[in-house]
Amino acid sequence: MKFWAGKILGGLIGMLTGGPFGLLVGAFAGHLLDQAMARLMLGGPAPGSGDSGNGRVQIQQIFFRATFRVMGRLAKADGRVSEEEINAATQIMNQMGLSGQQRQDAIQFFTEGKNPELDLVSDLTRLRNLFAQRTALAQMFMEIQLSVAYADGRLSMEERRLFDKLCRQLGMSPFQFEWIHGRVQAAMSGAGRAYGSSSGRPPSGSQLKNAYAVLGVKADATDDELKKAYRKLMSQHHPDKLLAKGLPEEMMKLAKEKTQEIQTAYDVIRKARR
Repeated sequence: MKFWAGKILGGLIGMLTGGPFGLLVGAFAGHLLDQAMARLMLGGPAPGSGDSGNGRVQIQQIFFRATFRVMGRLAKADGRVSEEEINAATQIMNQMGLSGQQRQDAIQFFTEGKNPELDLVSDLTRLRNLFAQRTALAQMFMEIQLSVAYADGRLSMEERRLFDKLCRQLGMSPFQFEWIHGRVQAAMSGAGRAYGSSSGRPPSGSQLKNAYAVLGVKADATDDELKKAYRKLMSQHHPDKLLAKGLPEEMMKLAKEKTQEIQTAYDVIRKARR
């Protein structure tokens, strides 16, 4: 959503009072007003707040609420919520250590999301506003949703359509989604889990294939390309960095598990290349 009224009004007033120079000054002042209005209406942090203090708390609240509402919508996408999907959502709550009011809030948001009459546009608009400057949060959000969608072992046609709609509303390209999708599929298949660093056995072909997919690189990637992809993913999923960008503190454990998956996959490939 773009706002132009401030620029137009400021420019006209500036032109009438100060000529061409006043036009520039007025348009700039109007631009600042438009930004403030955008933040206010889209639920973003107040100007100057950055990602600290109240601004960060607001970001965390938006992310938390949208995460469980969208999770509920995905679980209900094919008409019924399966036992596996309920267990997956419960497991995420357990991993986050949610209890008391926080757990009740998560359950309430999940239940609200299952209701097809609930319009998610407002939540998704706020998320898109956040993700514009926080791509790591966008990636984490989609990884969480995909992990729940695959709880029953597959991605239904209805769920796929919903993901396509989510990508359009969140401003995520099909290429970016498929890159995340491939990584989540590989991670959920257990890439590297059956092959620990203490094992003397080489990884199987499927384990090695999944390990490459977790890192989002091809099997013929050079060592330098592999290391670059590994470092980039570790940086994107670093719990402290995600926390600074607005990831709720309760989700730090999920972020740590993601970094462990990345580390394990990297170790599997490095050992296979020796």
